[in-house]
Amino acid sequence: MTHPHASPEKRLVADEGLILRVQVGSGVHGTAISGQDDRDEMGVCLEPPRYVTGVAKPFDQYEYHTAWERAGGLRERSGAGDLDVVIYGARKWARLAASGNPTVLLPLFVPLSEVVAIAPAGEELRANAGKFVSRVAGGRFLGYLRAQRRAMTGETGAHTNRPELVEVYGYDVKFAMHALRLGVQGVELLSTGRITLPIPEPHLSALRAVRRGERPLAEVLDRIAELDAALEELRTTSPLPDEPDFAWIHDWLHRSYTAFWAGQGAGTR
Repeated sequence: MTHPHASPEKRLVADEGLILRVQVGSGVHGTAISGQDDRDEMGVCLEPPRYVTGVAKPFDQYEYHTAWERAGGLRERSGAGDLDVVIYGARKWARLAASGNPTVLLPLFVPLSEVVAIAPAGEELRANAGKFVSRVAGGRFLGYLRAQRRAMTGETGAHTNRPELVEVYGYDVKFAMHALRLGVQGVELLSTGRITLPIPEPHLSALRAVRRGERPLAEVLDRIAELDAALEELRTTSPLPDEPDFAWIHDWLHRSYTAFWAGQGAGTR
């Protein structure tokens, strides 16, 4: 069985139109635990005209997970040392970034050392990160934080695929760490318009302690509640604009696609 986003055709589109590819997982946040984490990468590509102006089904994304190469195929869960890659079409990526999606915003802020490939269109994108940032992100960060909190405690309707962590620590420490990370990064983004990567101290040490199971559940829940409240307040008090700069985003998409289609190529390096 083949994943719908993993066809050879989609891989070709992603490779030929790639304008940006970076690390977005725990390694770039600084929260990775040696020998326990996979590597997550995200990219942006420009797709050919047939996927934008023709009748072909639109290209949304290409995905590749090394875990799928093992005996269980698509059922295999990524583990230590695995590579997980998603390459979005530029239009889909821009929609998600403008909506404040916490993970999709990360390519705008990762340090150059974590950039795997970049083209001039990708450089322009990163140079204009602020065009995508607005108060809208507050709701998205809150939604993701609350989902991680529900998952860490196994609330009704939530699901954890790491029962081994619950058995040892009484709660899913990885979901707990992600809930806290989202809170810390959301507060920074809504306060400054930026996300610092790796996560600065003292937040990083606190997150890593939670990840190692060194903090009781009650303490973690109290801290999540503090961050939740701070994000709620910033949704109305943040100095960021009410919405992204859609005029700039539309212009960047138009210029980038037309240049690519004119045969100038993506030109990643």
